[in-house]
Amino acid sequence: MTEAVFENFIGGQWVSSQSGKLFTSVNPARTHDIIAHYQSSTVQDLERAVEAASRAQKAWGRMPAPARGEILWRAAGLLEAQREDLAIQMTREMGKILKETRGDVQTAIDVARFVAGEGRRAEGETVPSALPDKQCMTLRHAIGVVGIITPWNFPMAIPAWKTFPALLAGNAVILKPASDTPLMAIKLAECLQAAGLPDGVLNVITGSGAILGDALASHKGVQMISLTGSTEVGRRVAEICGRDLRRCALELGGKNAVIVMDDANLDLAASAIMVGAFGTTGQRCTATSRVIVHQAVVKPLSERLVESAGRLRIGDGLEDGIEMGPLVNMSRVGAVHAYTEIGKQEGARLIAGGEPLKNGAYSGGAFYQPTIFSEVKPGMRIAQEEVFGPFLSLLPVASYEEAIAVANGTEYGLSTGIFTENARLAFRAMRDIESGLVYINAGTTGSEIHLPFGGMKASGNGHRELGRVSVEEFSEVKSIFISY
Repeated sequence: MTEAVFENFIGGQWVSSQSGKLFTSVNPARTHDIIAHYQSSTVQDLERAVEAASRAQKAWGRMPAPARGEILWRAAGLLEAQREDLAIQMTREMGKILKETRGDVQTAIDVARFVAGEGRRAEGETVPSALPDKQCMTLRHAIGVVGIITPWNFPMAIPAWKTFPALLAGNAVILKPASDTPLMAIKLAECLQAAGLPDGVLNVITGSGAILGDALASHKGVQMISLTGSTEVGRRVAEICGRDLRRCALELGGKNAVIVMDDANLDLAASAIMVGAFGTTGQRCTATSRVIVHQAVVKPLSERLVESAGRLRIGDGLEDGIEMGPLVNMSRVGAVHAYTEIGKQEGARLIAGGEPLKNGAYSGGAFYQPTIFSEVKPGMRIAQEEVFGPFLSLLPVASYEEAIAVANGTEYGLSTGIFTENARLAFRAMRDIESGLVYINAGTTGSEIHLPFGGMKASGNGHRELGRVSVEEFSEVKSIFISY
């Protein structure tokens, strides 16, 4: 069987890289299983993409927003028709279980329809003037060419929820997907092309972030960068963009906590923590990484978590009944295990997991046990640094005040949950927690597309994705003054 080779999408054409080189993605559950080969793009390929986007943007920006929205609506239908096939391909390339990849594709479908509707929403406001015979209003204006850099963990949803609002706002887009999972970005481009998107409005280039990342972020022909990635990479992109006063929207890391008070429903809390910590094998920016638990309920909660972790069915995400798939690649196995060793050295107590899975059905795959540490102190590295794997730390506290201090005591501020039956504490938590997302009696994952998504502190730079603000993020405001 011939292995698939995918090309870049530039100016409405599928073209090979000028490098003449390819790279390969493999199935992380069976690393001998080659998914496809992709273009190892160069700065010259990026130049071609920028030129194509620049040529196409002005006419696209002049198209009425409802007409742009209709293209997105048609793309949603095309994605929906392929949902199961796309989910299967995503599980093979990224590793997460089919239930999750179906949700990933469905998010893209839902975002397309939501953003398409934004094309008929009032784009500004009309306000009275303080002067006679004068009218004032605001309008939205496209930014121009937007560079989008996306991660591997949500390979369809994140490219969609950046690309669709950027397009609706009248921009042309250059999309650079992660090299571990480029396939879904290519499929997204195929659907948009079939839906009638004009040539050059969307361009997709694959390749190394080390080669393309800085070049895209610093290109004079690119007016905005939208990045989802690590905080370290976000700082680098912000520094590059800042030199030219280029707009950048950054959605970065998290060290997300669930607070469990002494009056919490422990069964409910344990169930939500398991989903948040080990769903997507812990590879979410909103994954539950810390459980800040009142000392009165540490023992019963930890017993529930250890028992549940021991029952998790781990394996190839395409198989029936599997609850946790592999990490995205073999290097991630080593990175997660390094944190297990750090936790032991720091004096935390390993109570579940802590080892790679290598034998039998797991041989040749990037599998790691669901891992839980107890007796973790707030200053430990495993309580401060983003692990991005199936790795959970339990931190005991004596009061609500201490719980909030510990929850807020990292550089991150993306997502936090609290479990309590006390309505007063719940409302205080809404005020006190320093996170862009706050969940009451729910875990740290499960945001909805019609609400803004993003974090505080080092989890971002103040921008928000999704919701009504998503299109605004990709546009400029004009204030209009009319004297009559």
